[in-house]
Amino acid sequence: MKTIYLSLGSNQGNREAYLQEAIDRLSQARVSVLRISSVYETEPQDFPDQPWFLNLVLEGSTELFPMQLLSRIQAIEAELGRSRRIPKGPRTIDIDILLFGRFVVDAPRLVIPHPRLHQRRFVLEPLAEIAPELRHPVFRKSMRELLEGTKDQAVRKSAFRPALPGA
Repeated sequence: MKTIYLSLGSNQGNREAYLQEAIDRLSQARVSVLRISSVYETEPQDFPDQPWFLNLVLEGSTELFPMQLLSRIQAIEAELGRSRRIPKGPRTIDIDILLFGRFVVDAPRLVIPHPRLHQRRFVLEPLAEIAPELRHPVFRKSMRELLEGTKDQAVRKSAFRPALPGA
């Protein structure tokens, strides 16, 4: 079993319901969901003319290989209505693999650790909440240390708390 960290985000429709449904479907796709961060409402970064996101990070474990996990994540996104018409645009659900054990993957379809992880407060805030001392396998800095470099990005905690699958 490998420990994984996934980022989930939604900015269309019932954002809370999409996040919860994605968490539930991940557990049916051979991902054991161990911990879920608080949910953060975050300003869009690359394509600003869209609604704010709800974002969270979860810690899980899986026996899947990275490309198998990616395929299952993309299937869940498609099942939940994810459309990729506008790059970085609005989406019902977005699931990114942030970290996969200590693996470093550089393939055409998948890069781990996520290539912009260290630049994104909407990822680092929830990740540092559940794993502050976890070290980036390339930069060798803790998530808490990386978070310090992103203080200019707007995030605020949401009252929504998703449930662990089966709870």
